[in-house]
Amino acid sequence: MLHILRQIARTGIRTEAPPSPADEAHDIGRLSAAVRRVLGRALTIRMVDAGSCNGCELEINALGNPYYNLEGLGIRFVASPRHADLLLVTGPVSKHMAIALRRTYDATPEPKIVVAVGDCGCHGGIFGESYACVGRVSNVIPVDVEVPGCPPTPTALLRGILAAITPRGPGATVPPVGGGG
Repeated sequence: MLHILRQIARTGIRTEAPPSPADEAHDIGRLSAAVRRVLGRALTIRMVDAGSCNGCELEINALGNPYYNLEGLGIRFVASPRHADLLLVTGPVSKHMAIALRRTYDATPEPKIVVAVGDCGCHGGIFGESYACVGRVSNVIPVDVEVPGCPPTPTALLRGILAAITPRGPGATVPPVGGGG
């Protein structure tokens, strides 16, 4: 034991320099300021899984962690489409979910915004249109913004939400930010 203590005393403290913040940290700070500037009130989101593999849902769930702090931006998820301003739709729409997605869209009060998430939601992904799948979200309901990626990063999702609430016109596409697709 004494030998180890002498070695520690001779060597001293040797540590690596702390890592620099990720590029996403700068994007998140900029996005949070933009969301606060654009929103006059809280934005409520209803997330709809129309048949995805759950990769996009994992990234959406990451938006709730302290790093992205979606609630701190005044954005929250709701259980009922009747309380939602924005529909966040993931996955290729399976034929069984097409009616449910249409009903969810119809139950959302005007003005409603739809964001298609992931390559499957935007373009049908590897599933496309088949005997069990209607394909992209826009085949069932009108889409305002598409967030591509497989899965898109949480930062790309935040950018997509911001693009959806910022007047830009229908059919906007958000380029992926690092990682994802």
